[in-house]
Amino acid sequence: MAKTTNKFDRVCEILDKYNRNPQKLIPILQELQAEYSYLPEDIMTFISTALGISAARIYGVATFYSHFTLNPKGKYIIKVCDGTACHVKKSEGILNMLESELGLNKDNQTSKDMLFTLETVACLGACGLAPVVVINDKVHGLMTPDETKVLIDEIKAKEGLGGNN
Repeated sequence: MAKTTNKFDRVCEILDKYNRNPQKLIPILQELQAEYSYLPEDIMTFISTALGISAARIYGVATFYSHFTLNPKGKYIIKVCDGTACHVKKSEGILNMLESELGLNKDNQTSKDMLFTLETVACLGACGLAPVVVINDKVHGLMTPDETKVLIDEIKAKEGLGGNN
């Protein structure tokens, strides 16, 4: 029988690494997010108690910094730039295709199978490659909706979903 561990064991390891110091809240949250890919509510409540600081303070920090997310993200995080250069070069068409292809929208950014998360960003700093799509930190420049769909179909095929699902 496999050994089961308490889901908070890893949280405790991270807290202990920072000596349960409330002044280390940001690096603790960063490490927790790296571990879970987001900040689950029950874990934030747990660290509130463990650090002796209010849950409101933790939520305040987690919601203030755009790096943190309170929602689970998919295996493939797709960022579509909609900054001025990308917008002028029709990044909106790429975004519309992705929303349609993946069944996502502004209110529902992660697919039910937890495979894809779609985010719109103000600028990726690659204006010379506009329009730009980033998938898990890999930059794809000079994209079109059709070229982006090919990338999505390749990911789906890799994940055993077939190219046209």
